[in-house]
Amino acid sequence: MVAAIFWLQPRAMTYVGMHLLLSFSLPLMFAAMAQLCIIAASDIDLGIGPFIGLVNCVAALYLGSDPLLAAAILAGCVLAYAAMGAFVEARRLPSIVVTLGASFVWLGLAVLLLPTPGGAAPQWLSGAVRLKPPLVPLPVYVAVALALFGQWLFMRSSYGVVLRGIGSAPRAVQRAGWSLLTARSALYGLAGLFGVIAGLLLTGLNTTGDANVGAPYTLLSIAAVIVGGGEFVGGVVSPPGAVIGSFIMLLTGSLLSFLNVSTDWQLSVQGAILIFVLGSRAFQGRRAR
Repeated sequence: MVAAIFWLQPRAMTYVGMHLLLSFSLPLMFAAMAQLCIIAASDIDLGIGPFIGLVNCVAALYLGSDPLLAAAILAGCVLAYAAMGAFVEARRLPSIVVTLGASFVWLGLAVLLLPTPGGAAPQWLSGAVRLKPPLVPLPVYVAVALALFGQWLFMRSSYGVVLRGIGSAPRAVQRAGWSLLTARSALYGLAGLFGVIAGLLLTGLNTTGDANVGAPYTLLSIAAVIVGGGEFVGGVVSPPGAVIGSFIMLLTGSLLSFLNVSTDWQLSVQGAILIFVLGSRAFQGRRAR
């Protein structure tokens, strides 16, 4: 895929070209990590895209003029996500229903804040996402750091075993003395935190606010986690894989753009990739039996 992009657009091989090509992987990586937290509990989040859009609107409106208010609102967003996890666990409701309902709440709040695109990202945020470190573009450094952090959190830390256990063996987690309510709330709270970071990064890149800007990230985040080795059930996730999956989905969109494929078809192709990956795994699973 990378070779095809370089062949179609040779200037993408330069440092500046790679920086432009990979810059929008920053919010996607964190959106994928947010989705990974939910999938680790054998749940799925259909509201992460609108949530990122809400964060984008809050940041564009208040982060520059009233940073304390913006910080308070964003902290409230993270707490709302944690409360959503507690609600799912306490009421034993399907996450797909709760997160779908929440998506309309996030979108409605975003539209109330910013009915039309507007606002502006603060200079420090726009400058941060456009940093040009030596050797390789900024997204590569962020990807390595995020993959290592996610690997430690979910695969190496003791509480990471508990968090993944919610999706694979919740009764065993409960028998071991851990609270399922607390653990699921922690996972959803982490997802909210990653979602806030994704929204801030997207604001820095776009330099403005738009209530609908996060819409594509719902499918892209799910696809990134699954393409990266995650599964919808069993608490099977791979933080490094999700980061790599983010690059794959981003570069897929870039390749289609270079091939002059309409944006109306790009999400269809990315959805087809997700179906292909799931179908391939199902086929391999049957062969293994």
